[in-house]
Amino acid sequence: MPPESSPPTMTTFAAIDIGSNSCRLKIARVVVHHLKAIHEDREVTRLGASVFKSGLISPDSMAITLKALKRFQRAVQMHGVDQIRVVATAAMRDARNAEAFLTWAKAETGWQIEIISGLEEARLIHGGVVFNEPNSAGRLLLVDVGGGSCEITLSQHRRIQSTISLPLGAVRLTQEFLPNDPPDEESLARMQQFITRELRRAHARIPLTPTAAPPTVIATSGTAAALAEAHRILPEKFRRPAEKSARGTARKSTGAANNVSTAQVRQLARRLRRMNLPERIAVPGIGLRRAEIIVAGAWVYATLLESFHLTGFRYSAMGLRDGILAQMLAERDERAVTHEQFELERWESVQATAIRFGVNLRHAEPVRAHAVQLFDELAALHRLPTEYRTWLASAAVLCDTGKFLNHQGHHRHSQYIIAASEIYGFSQHQRTLVSAIARYLGKSRPQPDDRAMRNLTASDHDPVRSAVVLLRLAIALNQDRASDVVRFSARVYPKRVLLELEPGRTGAELELWSLRKEAAYFREVFGRELFVTLL
Repeated sequence: MPPESSPPTMTTFAAIDIGSNSCRLKIARVVVHHLKAIHEDREVTRLGASVFKSGLISPDSMAITLKALKRFQRAVQMHGVDQIRVVATAAMRDARNAEAFLTWAKAETGWQIEIISGLEEARLIHGGVVFNEPNSAGRLLLVDVGGGSCEITLSQHRRIQSTISLPLGAVRLTQEFLPNDPPDEESLARMQQFITRELRRAHARIPLTPTAAPPTVIATSGTAAALAEAHRILPEKFRRPAEKSARGTARKSTGAANNVSTAQVRQLARRLRRMNLPERIAVPGIGLRRAEIIVAGAWVYATLLESFHLTGFRYSAMGLRDGILAQMLAERDERAVTHEQFELERWESVQATAIRFGVNLRHAEPVRAHAVQLFDELAALHRLPTEYRTWLASAAVLCDTGKFLNHQGHHRHSQYIIAASEIYGFSQHQRTLVSAIARYLGKSRPQPDDRAMRNLTASDHDPVRSAVVLLRLAIALNQDRASDVVRFSARVYPKRVLLELEPGRTGAELELWSLRKEAAYFREVFGRELFVTLL
């Protein structure tokens, strides 16, 4: 798919991650097609504590989180941010009253918060690491133990091979299994059993054998940062020679000090579980709020490393926010290093979704090609934003997915499948746009109160209607799939649009008839007559 337009000089992006343990903000500016961080902020809100206990976000947690978001909003305004994306993860995925919080937050900040799946979270973390960390092009295992979930991703040559999200967050496990301080043996045993059971799912998805060369393990998030700093308190026999010189310092560790062995993680987990809260608070790198959940987090890392027969991990400060920023840059700047790979992976995900629901890509490809050609040749008429070229092409490939459920009324099913599917690189809003474009290919026309349109903003309605017309024309150009592909050219005049068809081997009469049927709706949307002729 062709590149999108470059962003203006010094474009500024912001990414906000509303996690189960903390809210984080990162603002970056585009400098010569790369991102330069200019501001970061973090607030421990413990949003997931009440969710994992009762299934509901408590009013206090809502208020604390909203207070942090308002502080972030002032920073966003101060730095003149051009584009912002706000995502929420495990706690919001689980909360039964998540919608109430989203409504409140939007009323106070104007931001549309997007609840992302565990797999999308893993993919964004992967993007944040591999495009920012040196030596990340080889075989990697990325592990992120957050507050509510644990994402594990196997990567090769900066491409995701397999990924899984497990309910092994430090806040979640602490709430469910560790009510006492220090934890008792019985509680630890129950937590260990749960972690082991969940990791079996990871082994089924990501098979790593002891005989194969182990991948480099990169760990992200606050728990990994705390372990990378806290392992310095271990006795001499658990320390590597390269790390001994770092002993006694309290600053953030870099270089060799960021490497923690599996034996060190297990020994540290055992020492931390014997400490009470004040003792854990005093450990370098842990602090007040992390001390409450560090035992569970350390136990997950120790068990995971041991079960996969890994030697240890390297901590990286990159994470979800960096992946969000990398994606925003890739979408806006075709000269960014992330652009080509991001577009390729996004398009491969569209194709994979189509195949999953029985779409014949050989039949879908001419429809996609014609839709894109119409978008390009009629640009002066439809005046759609450049990104709609991607949404239109995606809808062209996915518009028949509904036949997987039922051929009758399949466009309604297609709309639901596209909106609900996990398609890499597409936000929920973007999937909703694609699903709406694919919805109105039968007798129905977009109406503001339709289910497909209600989930869009009013400003999206006219662009969607225009894209629907283009896709209907592309489908009309592909009525007789037994023949070779019909070629066409389009010309835009002040009062009319002319489509000239070059017939295939078996002619183009069916396509001609189908296109002329679309003339009335074309005139309704674009205010011009549509004329179709055969060459």
